Amino acid sequence: MIVLRRALVALFAALPLAAQQPDAALVAKARAIHDKVIAIDTHVDFSPAAMTVASPTYVTGGTSQVDLTKMEKGGLNTVFFSIYTGQRDDFSAAGYAQAMTTVMEKFEAIHRLTEQLAPTRIQLALTADDVRRIRGEHKLVALMGVEGGYAIGEDITNVRKFYDLGARYLSLSHNGHSQLSDSNTGEADGVWKWNGLSPLGKQVVAEANRLGIMMDVSHPSKASNLQVMAMSKAPVIASHSAVRALCDHSRNLDDEQLLALKKNGGVVQMVAFTGYLKKAVPDSPERTAAMEELRKEFNLPAAGARGGRGAAAPAGGAPGGGRGGRGGALASLDSAQRVKYQARLAEVNAKFPAAPRANVKDLANHIDYAVKLIGLDHVGISSDFDGGGGIDGYNEAGEAFNVTLELVRRGYTEAQITKLWGGNLLRVMHEVETVAKQLQKSTKS
Repeated sequence: MIVLRRALVALFAALPLAAQQPDAALVAKARAIHDKVIAIDTHVDFSPAAMTVASPTYVTGGTSQVDLTKMEKGGLNTVFFSIYTGQRDDFSAAGYAQAMTTVMEKFEAIHRLTEQLAPTRIQLALTADDVRRIRGEHKLVALMGVEGGYAIGEDITNVRKFYDLGARYLSLSHNGHSQLSDSNTGEADGVWKWNGLSPLGKQVVAEANRLGIMMDVSHPSKASNLQVMAMSKAPVIASHSAVRALCDHSRNLDDEQLLALKKNGGVVQMVAFTGYLKKAVPDSPERTAAMEELRKEFNLPAAGARGGRGAAAPAGGAPGGGRGGRGGALASLDSAQRVKYQARLAEVNAKFPAAPRANVKDLANHIDYAVKLIGLDHVGISSDFDGGGGIDGYNEAGEAFNVTLELVRRGYTEAQITKLWGGNLLRVMHEVETVAKQLQKSTKS
């Protein structure tokens, strides 16, 4: 009987999500919970071109995984937009200046979205209390986090500049060592620039603590992350990572880092990114060839091209590392070309199906693991949408309910799901604000 039961469980788990029909009572329970929560996604990429007066597709709806309509449909009501700029080997004033130009375009786009294009639908939050207030007014919430500290250059006053523009988290490096910190990518060749944080990087951590900016440990190296968590006077976040014990990727946090994060009081936001949730299954040679032809047809960057995440393109998504709205891949196409590309991609998908991606159950497995290891108060949810993220069942903001449904299926309560979707992140944000006030007060006295 036990063997039969295990076989049935395994068979059920292997079914496509669409075939696993939960009972109506379970769906109703999950829906009631989902409609109440402040659902915070701590990492969403975007293209400033979708937030212009001439082409406000983020407001009207478009091909991206996240826009206002999809957020409203899916109940993903609060988003940290990624103020991202790629890491370069050019540690010069000119290189930093160019990165700052990119960063400023993204800051300006979010201000334009919330102040000019759709102020009645979405507003910018600067504090944890702002998030609760705006949601109380039944509006969507925008926040901003800076991904990669390259644009700071060697001028620490830029940390204050980012704060004044609305940034409320900051990571010190992206894919490649920065002037502030080593990156997780150093594991590939074992070459490190700082063996953790640089002297300037340590100053940036202290300044972020003083101002009230959460430190983000998703992209830097393990050594850097442990140093940040040890020296930070405030809790940190991992804005879009997963569990390394379940998927051995340098972007994920191993148990030592997770336990250090618990000790620090922080929160790890489990990311709906196939390559970080389970070991990648290679596509068939036929699909690989067809996708390469599609890439050439639309003059898109090659898979794994420098500047991307180094992860395979998501099934049904863009080639070239999946950085979607970041100026690579589909961001290089105009609206008409995107429609044509999606039609051609559908043909390829029909003829040569993509290898199985991770799904909502895989995401919940990472949540379960972290909850058991470090406690529910230190775990949250993110997507990395329009930056390579997306899994079966949760491939856009409009499908956020499926995550809640899976959590309810696993026995999580309303109070626990409320914490996972945003309560834990708001707790960290509030504590970071409190520490900043204390540090500023002690400096004045």
